[in-house]
Amino acid sequence: MGRVLSREALLEAVGADRAAGRTVAFANGCFDLLHVGHVRYLQAAAAEADRLVVAINDDQSVACLKGPGQPILSAADRAEIVAAVRGVDYVTLFPERTVTPLLLALKPDVHCKGTDYTVDTVPERETVAAYGGRIAIVGDPKDHSTRDLLARIRTCERGRNGAAGGAAAERRPPGGVQGAPPSKQ
Repeated sequence: MGRVLSREALLEAVGADRAAGRTVAFANGCFDLLHVGHVRYLQAAAAEADRLVVAINDDQSVACLKGPGQPILSAADRAEIVAAVRGVDYVTLFPERTVTPLLLALKPDVHCKGTDYTVDTVPERETVAAYGGRIAIVGDPKDHSTRDLLARIRTCERGRNGAAGGAAAERRPPGGVQGAPPSKQ
C-alpha cells in the first residue's frame, strides 16, 4: 500500500529512491469517485518506473477545475483511496493550478498522462523536456469519467424517487440486485 506524504516527506522519499538507483514515474489528477479508468491509468503509470508518485488536486483546486458540488470526496479521502491502489507508492496533495511546481521539485523520470492527451498536448511537456524527463501516455481509452458516473447516479436517484423507481423496485428480485439470487434471510 502506498503512503500519503507531505511535499517535504515526498521529496525525501524520492531522494532516497533515486540514491538507491530507482526510477520515478509521476501521475496526477482529481481522482474524485475512483473508477476503473483511474485504476487502469494508475497501474499503467506504475509500469513505467520503479516507483509511482501520484499528485492529487486539493479540494479548492478541484472546485476551481470542476465547478460547484465537487469534489464529492475530501482530499484526504481521495488520497487514502488512491494510495490503496496496487502499484501506487506515494501520494501527495497539491494546491497549485498545475503540477508544474511539483514536477520541477521532483523531476520524475516519466510524467504519465491519460489517453485523453497526446505527447504534444500534455500541458507540462515543455517543463518535462527541460529537465530531461519523458512523457508516457498510459491507460485505457477515455471511456470512463467521474462526470458520467455522477450523471448516472443522479439519473438512478431520480428514477428511485419517481414513478419509474417504484416500477423498477417491483421488478427487482428479493436480493435487491437484478440477476442476483434471492438473499437467504
